Amino acid sequence: MDHGGHGMMMDLPPFTLSRGLEFGGDPFFLVGCVLALGLYGWGAIRLWRRGDAWPVGRVVSFVLGVQTIVVAMCTKLNDYGMVMFSVHMVQHMIISMVSPILLLMGAPVTLALRALPAAGRGRKGPRELLVALLHSRYMRVITHPAFTIPLFIASLYALYFTPLFDFLMESKTGHIAMMVHFLAVGLVFFWPIMGVDPGPHRPGYVMRMLELFAGMPFHAFFGIALMMATEPMVGTYQHPPASLGIDALSDQTWAGGIAWAFSEIPSVIVLVALVHQWYKSEERQARRIDRTADRDGDQELAAYNAYLASLQSRGN
Repeated sequence: MDHGGHGMMMDLPPFTLSRGLEFGGDPFFLVGCVLALGLYGWGAIRLWRRGDAWPVGRVVSFVLGVQTIVVAMCTKLNDYGMVMFSVHMVQHMIISMVSPILLLMGAPVTLALRALPAAGRGRKGPRELLVALLHSRYMRVITHPAFTIPLFIASLYALYFTPLFDFLMESKTGHIAMMVHFLAVGLVFFWPIMGVDPGPHRPGYVMRMLELFAGMPFHAFFGIALMMATEPMVGTYQHPPASLGIDALSDQTWAGGIAWAFSEIPSVIVLVALVHQWYKSEERQARRIDRTADRDGDQELAAYNAYLASLQSRGN
């Protein structure tokens, strides 16, 4: 059995972390990661050379995001993930929850808008096309909570609890398409919530938190369902290779635990980021109010005091 020519042999040695992190070299994701790093680096260097600021923290975040994709998809984890449900779930959670958060904190859309040159009057270049895409009806739909939250949930239940997962795992193309889907779903789900890059929907901080917690419990329920099951629920992993020395049900229990844990950890990270953004936003607003007061002699406060005085005189 080689899972539809995906190159997975039955004689994989028992899984260890060191074996899982050996370089695997999946060409699709490897090329994509190198291209992403190259384009991001070009944009950052372009800004720095013309004297514009671009936070190093954003660069670090984006690079870490790309590295998580490399770890999940360009190492032997990708091989073990074809025959071990627990390893596959690690890949899924990294690609759909950790990688998108780190990539979005790198603000790649903002960087592109600042680094790409304007095409000139009456012409359309990459920057103009990106702006048009950001303002398109398509982007308004796919970044709306009414779309992103159900999609986020369906990527778990409609995939793993139907024959679709087994079908996709039969070929290398299907497996790659599934992982690309996980990454895309994570990006569109967390994009409005993180609020770093411009987008069609920019809800307030309270609404962002509600959107975040609207999707996370379903991850926990999914993990609990796997952990409580009394038999293997996914056909692909019902008969693991004997060389691995694992039991299918025990491995599924581990997969459920991983899914449950990942419903908590990224939530905390995003929540901390949102609180920090909220604090900085309030701090900037306070500074703007102070500058306005310095310019106009705090007329707003004077008007408010006059209003209170008028109320008091009426009462007398």
